[in-house]
Amino acid sequence: MINLETPKKYRGFVKQVHEVAENFLRSNSRKYDLAEHAYPKELDLLASLVDGMNESGQSQGAGAAGVRVKDDAKDTGVKNGTNMSSVLSVIEMCWGDVGLLLSMPRQGLGNSAIASVANDEQLERFKDTWAAMAITEPSFGSDSAAINTTAVKDGDAYILNGEKIFVTSGERADSVVVWATLDKSMGRAAIKSFVVPKSLPGIRVERLEHKLGIRASDTAVIVLDNCRVPAENLLGDPEIDTSKGFAGAMATFDNTRPLVAGMAVGCARAALELTRDLLAEAGVEVDYDRPAQSQSAAAATFLQMEADWEAAHLLTLSAAWMADNRQPNSLEASMAKAKAGRVGNQITLRCVELASTLGYSETELLEKWSRDSKILDIFEGTQQIQQLIVARRILGLTSSQLK
Repeated sequence: MINLETPKKYRGFVKQVHEVAENFLRSNSRKYDLAEHAYPKELDLLASLVDGMNESGQSQGAGAAGVRVKDDAKDTGVKNGTNMSSVLSVIEMCWGDVGLLLSMPRQGLGNSAIASVANDEQLERFKDTWAAMAITEPSFGSDSAAINTTAVKDGDAYILNGEKIFVTSGERADSVVVWATLDKSMGRAAIKSFVVPKSLPGIRVERLEHKLGIRASDTAVIVLDNCRVPAENLLGDPEIDTSKGFAGAMATFDNTRPLVAGMAVGCARAALELTRDLLAEAGVEVDYDRPAQSQSAAAATFLQMEADWEAAHLLTLSAAWMADNRQPNSLEASMAKAKAGRVGNQITLRCVELASTLGYSETELLEKWSRDSKILDIFEGTQQIQQLIVARRILGLTSSQLK
């Protein structure tokens, strides 16, 4: 049985994270939105605190590495574990600021990718790295199977060539998890991920993008030009197993998509809370004991938004719970990402409308949250791709059968 109340053992931790989000992230939100590409120095102290909590076990397994589930033959009961802890912390942090969360050293999506598929030796070796994740290329967006970046074995190394775009923290991170194909003719099964330190010759940041939202986070174009990467930096199994197809690479998304859904849930909650306060100041009462149709249009709209938010919230927690309990969650991860990404953006935009001039101006953060939320419906697989994955899972069809 799934109990989606915040687990008792995490309530104190969630409260701590909320305080951090309020004092470190929310308080610097506007500053780094206006100063695009400026590094948020305040995050250095926060990152050190998170590292210390992870080392001591105080963080309850949250953070980028929290998506890794350890096998324990003695543990046969249902539980809320590190995936749930990570999602709960991400929700609170993005209540503070999405862009600043994405700028946290050693807490990038690349670190989550390492935690998802690395073996124990690699996990230990890369535990102190700050890893960006590079998947998208100029020739494709969400179709990760269309990767053209190549990795050719050469002795004890792989030679990587290709171009990656929209790499979050691509300039600031000290390494990049690069998705490349070992053999294009072998299809999806040949796609592997490599940890590429940026100190290696042959990898360079070509440019930084100017963006609508998450402006505190740097987004880079990265070029790999005969970059020689040690063979031991290939994450997981180096063998091409056509029977497994793309399953190994997609396991990363099954873990990270609930995190992105949590980002949307946290950002939307921030907008809802502020909008409710602004409506109250304007004399608009939201009455939970009366039918929506008997209230003002603004109150009825707000109630509908809260209902959509609750659905996204529960789907997100459900996907995390399934991961903690070793239940296949590919369908649920995509459902959570699709629902949360869509309603998160819809809610923030509608909150701007309800707040009128206050929502559109920089007096409040509503306009910023509406800009930030859009990317959460796009990266880690667009809304359309998530719906396609959900349809395939429900209908029992392969990617070649339903495109």
